[in-house]
Amino acid sequence: MRSMEKEAVEKKVVYSETIAGQDIDAEHKALLESMERLEEENRIIGSTLNRVEEETAMLRELFNNANKELTNLKKPALLVAEVVSMIGDKAIIRLPNANKFYCYVSQNVQDVRAGDNVLVDQKTLNVVEKVHSTSNNDVEKFVIMDKPKENWKSIGGLKNEIEEVKEVIELPLKNPKLFEKVGIQPPKGILLYGPPGTGKTLLAKAVANSTDATFIEVVGSELVQKFIGEGAKLVKDIFTLARSKAPSIIFIDEIDALASTRMDTGTSGEREVNRTFMQLLAEIDGFDHLDNVKIIGATNRADILDTAIIRPGRLDRLIEVGLPDEEGRLDIIKVHTQKMNLQKVMLKKVSAKMQDFSGAEIRAVCTEAGYFAIRENREYVTQRDFEQAIEKVRLQDEDEEDGKFFG
Repeated sequence: MRSMEKEAVEKKVVYSETIAGQDIDAEHKALLESMERLEEENRIIGSTLNRVEEETAMLRELFNNANKELTNLKKPALLVAEVVSMIGDKAIIRLPNANKFYCYVSQNVQDVRAGDNVLVDQKTLNVVEKVHSTSNNDVEKFVIMDKPKENWKSIGGLKNEIEEVKEVIELPLKNPKLFEKVGIQPPKGILLYGPPGTGKTLLAKAVANSTDATFIEVVGSELVQKFIGEGAKLVKDIFTLARSKAPSIIFIDEIDALASTRMDTGTSGEREVNRTFMQLLAEIDGFDHLDNVKIIGATNRADILDTAIIRPGRLDRLIEVGLPDEEGRLDIIKVHTQKMNLQKVMLKKVSAKMQDFSGAEIRAVCTEAGYFAIRENREYVTQRDFEQAIEKVRLQDEDEEDGKFFG
């Protein structure tokens, strides 16, 4: 019995060293877990802080930009002026209203010369900045500068007219030395006149394409401006632009709006038109004969043109672009139908039925014939389509002559 009790007592004995070791391990493990949680929280707080700092920097930049923009908007606008002459560190400037002032030039503005455009303060009119701008910027609002895609092959029924345009415009631009050897001076320009839709503009674009020249197109009415002297200045700037883009061709469409016969009496508007017209004559007279700039005028009313514009030495060659004959109409039809899907169409018969049709009306007939085929869900055009199209275009012309409106 005693031995059994002794063994039971020995089993119940627990050493304090063992208890202390277990508590330390548990505490150590708890501390590690707490440290890991704190480090994770610290990383999250750091990431959030970085994001807040980035947003703060972005908001500060937006605020600075908005504040700068607001400050600029509050500043008074500067005037654009032209430098007339320089006198030491001072300048005589001309404002757009033609008033002149003697003012100082800022030290930050360098290399200011007569003719430069500058910005001046509204109150003191002192020069604060130099700007690089030319009058051509205003000219480009009124003209169309491009390389036309039309060529001689896209023109039908104007063989004689094409030859004359080539002689007067194309040959001097391509081979000016030939005229020097022969000892003659080529014409400065030509006037194309005739009914509407006969191909006057097309001729001008084709010759610009064949010479690889810059094509400057302007309508005569756009040269007439509201204020005195503006139209004349615009004409001068157009010719200056043409010289800088040479070889170039100036095409003035509806030239009768500018160059009609001058009268002794008239309104102030008519006098301004005359001033612009006289500037045009002066610019044409100022050209060298073998310069790389040619002038083409076009009009439907040659009978009202002033004789000064068509005298020898200005628009020397007068070329009538009239209605095509039967052979010419056939050539025009072939040009406009070369991409059309035709089936059993006799173009000669079609041409014979289009008596007194212009080139534009022939093109309209081809378009309407295509529409008749589309309405019947066909992919080809027949003889009947052309006949219906001819009648439709003829009726439209009759309605226009009667002063009626049609849809």
